[in-house]
Amino acid sequence: MFYLFIFLASLLTSVGLTWLVKGLATRWQIMDQPDSSQPQSRKIHDHPVPLLGGLAIFVSYFLFLLVFYRHFLSGNLQWSHLLGFLGGALIIIIGGILDDKYDLPPSRQIIFPILASIAILAGGVEISKLTNPWGGVLSLANLKILGSVLIILWLLGMMYTTKLLDGLDGLVSSIGAIGGFIIFLFTLTTRYYQPDLAFAAILLTGSALGFLIFNWHPAKIFLGEGGSLLIGYILGVLAIISGAKIAIALLVMGLPILDVVWTIGRRLFGGQNPFKFSDRRHLHHRLLDLGLGQRGTVIVFCSISLLFGLSGLFLQSQGKLLALLVLAFIMLLLIIALSLLGNYKRYNQTKK
Repeated sequence: MFYLFIFLASLLTSVGLTWLVKGLATRWQIMDQPDSSQPQSRKIHDHPVPLLGGLAIFVSYFLFLLVFYRHFLSGNLQWSHLLGFLGGALIIIIGGILDDKYDLPPSRQIIFPILASIAILAGGVEISKLTNPWGGVLSLANLKILGSVLIILWLLGMMYTTKLLDGLDGLVSSIGAIGGFIIFLFTLTTRYYQPDLAFAAILLTGSALGFLIFNWHPAKIFLGEGGSLLIGYILGVLAIISGAKIAIALLVMGLPILDVVWTIGRRLFGGQNPFKFSDRRHLHHRLLDLGLGQRGTVIVFCSISLLFGLSGLFLQSQGKLLALLVLAFIMLLLIIALSLLGNYKRYNQTKK
């Protein structure tokens, strides 16, 4: 009943805060303007939409995390971990507000995710061991620098995955809600029972779903830079503090992560800076261009994330590795199929 209360309370609070932030963004003219002048622009909306949506999720999430801090600190976590978690999120939101208002260049945008990752380390969060899929564990007790580097790379990877994924109405907020729900279920299983992390995870689900009510297509408000980074940040931190359950997060975020890896490789191969150049060749854009529509494309992504995320609840280490390989194979098939369909479509248009 406590988890149900937290879910509903955070959902309703997020709804109210999103409505409030939407009005403030409109009043302050912090809007995402359409870009009809660029045919290949990632922006597909045709009218100005308020930004700053991540602020509503941030306040809803950390408000309940602080009010019910005893539940979050009932296990092995300490106040320093909570403050580091909060401090990193606050840095992301501040940077996001600045970017939404002043459209910062990529070289300045990355400062805030890096500082957020450092805040987590300053709070004492660490990776002491990694599970070996073939048995046993790899101890990092004497390799703390390596553990810190892995945390920074992991969090940056998660944050930039959700940032680059944020191209369709409701996509990132839906994935965030699913990720929180999967971690919630995982940390309530008998083998990995962690009620403190279950509380933090279901809180993310409620906060994300409350925002999704306004963010579902046609979106009345966008996450903005801070919101898209924040969801990846929270998911990344929860995966670490739940005992380095990286595999679960990878199964939920696998398709978006593979899309980001493919995008970076494709742009590097084409001689483009992957972080300064943008296009409409992400997987979700390709599905959209095939006529699936925004809602249909989001449902496809969410279905795959939910399916593979739930599979992680029943698989051991080698099984999770196999599931990740299957997901990579699916991604490869999608890339090939969508490329062939795109070429066929262009060929027909040329003939006409």
